[in-house]
Amino acid sequence: MATRSCSAHILCQRAGVVKMMYRGISTAAQPQPQVDFLKGEPHRKHPGVTNLKTLRLPVELQMAAQSIILRAQVPQLTDRAHKLTNFLWSRKRKVEDSTLRKKAIGLEKELWEKAMQKRGDIDEEALADRIRRKVFSELRRTTYHWTSMKYDEEFSVVYMAARLAGGYAAARRALNEIKKRDPSFAPQSLLDFGSGLGTVVWASHSYWADSLKEMVCVDSSGPMNILAERLLKGDDEQAQPHIKQVYFRQFLPVSPTVQFDLVVAAFTLSELPNTKEREEAVFTLWRKTNSYLVLVENGTKEGHQILMEARDTLLKKQERIVHDSRPASVFAPCPHELTCPKLAGWLTVPCNFQQQYHPLPLPGHNNCQTEKFSYLILTRNGQVEAETEGLDWARLISPVLRRTRHVHCQMCCPDGQLQHMVVTARKHSRDIYRCARSSNWGDRLPIIQKVEEEEEDEQSGSE
Repeated sequence: MATRSCSAHILCQRAGVVKMMYRGISTAAQPQPQVDFLKGEPHRKHPGVTNLKTLRLPVELQMAAQSIILRAQVPQLTDRAHKLTNFLWSRKRKVEDSTLRKKAIGLEKELWEKAMQKRGDIDEEALADRIRRKVFSELRRTTYHWTSMKYDEEFSVVYMAARLAGGYAAARRALNEIKKRDPSFAPQSLLDFGSGLGTVVWASHSYWADSLKEMVCVDSSGPMNILAERLLKGDDEQAQPHIKQVYFRQFLPVSPTVQFDLVVAAFTLSELPNTKEREEAVFTLWRKTNSYLVLVENGTKEGHQILMEARDTLLKKQERIVHDSRPASVFAPCPHELTCPKLAGWLTVPCNFQQQYHPLPLPGHNNCQTEKFSYLILTRNGQVEAETEGLDWARLISPVLRRTRHVHCQMCCPDGQLQHMVVTARKHSRDIYRCARSSNWGDRLPIIQKVEEEEEDEQSGSE
């Protein structure tokens, strides 16, 4: 009896050990406690999804543009539009005068040192003249020659053929960030600085047609304003504009206290000749912003750096006279207000996004195209979304790589760091995993803080 009792006791102990072992395995394999961030939405439409499907121009806008092109009879329009697109994409900022002077002084010093190493009599006056000419020649050869864009009637049509659909796509995608994340926002007034063809008006109207009562378009080019108005009227001077309450100006409203619910500058800051003018423009636009300021530029290093200049201006500097004391906060795309990690490394790469669209039906423009752009949205409204405890949102900064039972995500995180995360259902929960598979470049992805802390602990332990 004693032996049987002892054997039974040992068996019970072993069963307990086995049970504990399986419990340990089970616990490790179970997903982390779930955080309710879906708010009843399916995974493919989770709150972080802001990408749009392939966009088309509004029918009225496309028909008006085709009518204008047909009437204008611009020679070699398709070829000229293609060349202009390439030119605008490769456009750089004008070199600052201070940078140019510094470069000239350094070059002159280097040439003088080389000349002094040579023995023999030196005619200093002739040498100085020779060095001066060589400095000027070298600067002309190596310095980017920036020129301001001048739009006459014909060139405006070429610009329309090149940029109407792409500009509209970028504006729609950037504004969708506000529409999706702040659904209660119903702007009554819009200011579009550097309005060009009026694509921002059309994009804004697609989201807030019911609430917008006043839209002011400011562009220094008279021919461009005339063309934008023709587009609104369907290329018929006698017709009523398709979108009403749109006013065209060549200068910004003077009063410093007049504000607009939504202020947009798309592909405009890059047309200003120097840092000082860009900074003054950003301050002026922010002064006129009641809720959101949206800035859009080409998705190049130049475009991204111009936007980061604007970001630093509004986050780190302050005007002498402040009419609205509500501070600026970054709404999108950055999940933080720290230095952009893409500018902090030894290799500077742009933070950009993309939107597919159908171009104007011109020869060679029939296939879907992709607009690559950078954008920045700042707000005076502070935190517009309800925070979910234990949850952060990161921004996907490159295409998502979907593999068997795992997803590779490159993200910009709320701590200001870039992170490559391999998302699995086992480690990050089934909801996070399914959201990751449904997300793409430019969307936001939820991060459960507890999971991230455990991953960091594991990495530090393995080191």
